[in-house]
Amino acid sequence: MDTKGACCTGFINKVAVVEGVQRAYVLYVPRDYTPNKAWPLIVSLHGVGERGDDGLFQTEVGIGRAIRRHADRFPCLVLMPQCSDKGFWDESIGDIEVSMANVRKEYNVDAARIYLTGLSMGGLATWTYGAQHTDLFAALMPICGGGKVEDAAALAKIPIWALHGAADAIVPPKKSQEMVEAVRAAGGTVKYTEFPGVDHNSWDPAYEDPKTIKWLLEQRKDK
Repeated sequence: MDTKGACCTGFINKVAVVEGVQRAYVLYVPRDYTPNKAWPLIVSLHGVGERGDDGLFQTEVGIGRAIRRHADRFPCLVLMPQCSDKGFWDESIGDIEVSMANVRKEYNVDAARIYLTGLSMGGLATWTYGAQHTDLFAALMPICGGGKVEDAAALAKIPIWALHGAADAIVPPKKSQEMVEAVRAAGGTVKYTEFPGVDHNSWDPAYEDPKTIKWLLEQRKDK
């Protein structure tokens, strides 16, 4: 019998060895997890303020907070790697890929239902890293982060829901608007939500909305 990840549930502290260096990350495992069926996996990328090496701070902002408040909305595995404070996500790709490989090895993950989301710096990485891996992710949910419009053709291959605060002075909503327009022009399917009066912290209303994660988990890669 398959016993992948049969022991513990909740927020589990784990370690990925990336180029010989131990990098801590957290995996959320729902209370009713069983290895006898395949589960969807959300990969969540945090913002600049949560960088570090404690492996925990990234769970206090964004999706981790939403899980603690509304666990019933997350019938899935949620991977929360932590970017080093020495750089940005494009310099910590190994932290994402090694931890994701570990999870897929240790748990029964549905390969057709792997998703990428992120906020601010992680929103940017959701656009850019997601564009490089449209074969892997079933959908993207970038929050208050701009991307590269030249990635539009690749991004048009998968469903996207972008969200941004209309009063964001740190990452202007124009950054998301430009990406949405470019992907739509390339023939892609993109939902876009702009929160009136909301500043840079658009991740709280984004993840608090019961429709967002429900939509994400409904997306599936074609066989």
